Amino acid sequence: MSKLNMEGTLNDKTKRVNKKLELQELAEVLDQYRANSKKIVHCHGVFDLLHVGHLRHFKAAKKMADILVVTITPDRYVNKGPHRPAFPEALRAEVIAALDVVDFVAINHWPNAIETIKLLKPHFYAKGSDYKDASQDHTGGILLEEEAINSVGGQMVYTEEIMFSASKLINRHLPLFSEEVNTYLSNFSSRFNSNQILSYLNNALNLKVLVVGEAIIDEYQYCEAIGKSSKEPMLAVKHVSTECFAGGILAVANNIASFSNRVNLITFLGDKNTHERFIKKKLHPHVKPNFLHRKNSPTIVKRRFIESYFFTKLMEVYEINDGVLNPSDNKQLCDTLEKELPKYDLVIVMDFGHGMFSKDAIDLLCRKSKFLAVNAQSNAGNVGYQSLAKYPRADYVCLTENEIRMETRDRRGDFEGMVLDLFNKLDYKRIMVTQGSRGCIYFTKSEGFVQAPAFASKVIDRMGAGDAFLSVTALCVAQEAPREVVCFIGNAVGAQAVATVGHRSSIERAPLYKHIESLLK
Repeated sequence: MSKLNMEGTLNDKTKRVNKKLELQELAEVLDQYRANSKKIVHCHGVFDLLHVGHLRHFKAAKKMADILVVTITPDRYVNKGPHRPAFPEALRAEVIAALDVVDFVAINHWPNAIETIKLLKPHFYAKGSDYKDASQDHTGGILLEEEAINSVGGQMVYTEEIMFSASKLINRHLPLFSEEVNTYLSNFSSRFNSNQILSYLNNALNLKVLVVGEAIIDEYQYCEAIGKSSKEPMLAVKHVSTECFAGGILAVANNIASFSNRVNLITFLGDKNTHERFIKKKLHPHVKPNFLHRKNSPTIVKRRFIESYFFTKLMEVYEINDGVLNPSDNKQLCDTLEKELPKYDLVIVMDFGHGMFSKDAIDLLCRKSKFLAVNAQSNAGNVGYQSLAKYPRADYVCLTENEIRMETRDRRGDFEGMVLDLFNKLDYKRIMVTQGSRGCIYFTKSEGFVQAPAFASKVIDRMGAGDAFLSVTALCVAQEAPREVVCFIGNAVGAQAVATVGHRSSIERAPLYKHIESLLK
């Protein structure tokens, strides 16, 4: 631990060696300074690209106290999009520690500075003047940090120095996207600002949303490859660990619940192996479930075997009854829909093609939903048999390019022609087509086609990305958001969804807001 000399300051050798400390060690060192009547000021942030604005902020903060402490957001909590941080936490800490004006640097343990402030107990907590207006902080973090500094007897202060945006500098001088994406973002940001875009997500809080579809437990069995069986042409693997996610319509409900305070869920669980306790534990508090129980069936489990080192999916096994509903189960579903559908501003249907939706249920959904958003997904369990056309009417349809091609039985034909053909045959108001690494295409009859590139800089797992895309864009489409805004938000959501494993984390309000603001700078 660092030692204080008689004047209550660090000797030069100790200061040079020990500027970078662990948080707990730093807290103990600061206790010594307080005991010697020294004032402490604390700055906190990502500091992804150190610039003159940061330097002047540190200098202004240091004038308020004897000791300047800087804490850094760790990589895992930088929520400016999957492409950030541009520099890892160790390098960010090293650069800041090299500044003479800074006395100590530590990497934070939490997503924000609240617990850190309570641990370090600084006399002052300093932020730049751009944080003065708390109403512009969409995460609400500034008010919580102010509460934290007040709770330890400290004071919130703001420095009035020249301001730069690290995100803008990185986007301009250290571009992490292709030229196509950078050109798109430049053009888009000249027409829409973050407040306009985020208003549609903010206003979604008032929407009453019903989500209907199959509950699925997505189970990942992580394995290590041992080798080929000596007697059969079969791969042998060794089990490492198991991870389970609330998938299917459960994941859709969780994604929406971060943006709407009223989310109701209608789904079938099995009457055996229900996994109901697990599902209730995994559902967002804003989700109100209406569990129906399908007779002589398990809750659907999709078990994937994954080679853990390369994260390569080897095979999957379904636990499922994918036959048609028996009459009593179908009546139970239809009676529930008849009662619930008129209550909601937006109804989102995720049809995974496993037998939940009868013609009667689809008829009710199409006739009685005020605003109906639909995805009829093609997957290993229904390929060749699933059809979007069984929904004759929808206000918003979202599907993949491959699903469009399967729907029209045209593998290589003109894609836009297929969309138009589908649009003309069915009573659809809007069609969104996701194209993976090529982004998305959105079509409305009155305005035609608009296209936007993908923002994903890293792809860990694509499972559930399309469901997340539909979940959040449907909230915006129901408010008649501009087509370009819907595509932009959808691609930001998609980039976050593919950067996480399975449904390990849902799309959350604060990280998405930060991501959107970062993209537009």
